[in-house]
Amino acid sequence: MEVISFYKYDEIKELLHTKHTPLGYHVFTILAKISLKHFAKEFSVTKPVAVLGIDEQIIQGYSHTAILAHSLKTALLRPCHGKLLAKNRLSYSGKSKSFRQNNPRNFEVAPFSYETLILVDDIVTTGTTLNEAVETLRKKKKQTLLCLTLATAKH
Repeated sequence: MEVISFYKYDEIKELLHTKHTPLGYHVFTILAKISLKHFAKEFSVTKPVAVLGIDEQIIQGYSHTAILAHSLKTALLRPCHGKLLAKNRLSYSGKSKSFRQNNPRNFEVAPFSYETLILVDDIVTTGTTLNEAVETLRKKKKQTLLCLTLATAKH
């Protein structure tokens, strides 16, 4: 699984921490515009590809991953909102890799017609969430081309 991140976590951590606040809507819209939207203009595909945000739950009136996914919209990149939702509502923020592995997100996949997709999340820390999402989608006969995140905390 290829993961492309646009920033190091330490470079934008204060901005990422706004994600569940009213200000976060504007912060994530700007971050998406200067990173993912630019990426989408340069990324080339030959057939339509779904773009799925990880767990697009609405908090404070918006979903930060939906904002990120929507910014990738082009003629062939098609955001499909609310298609990959976690049944497990635990917070994983600041938790260890073993905690994350022992408490999977248990993703549910709503039907969508595309076979190929791009996954989008705000941050990759251990890779556990993205790996679980890719595997869940694979079991539904969906192929993940790559994963995009705003930031990486991996070293």
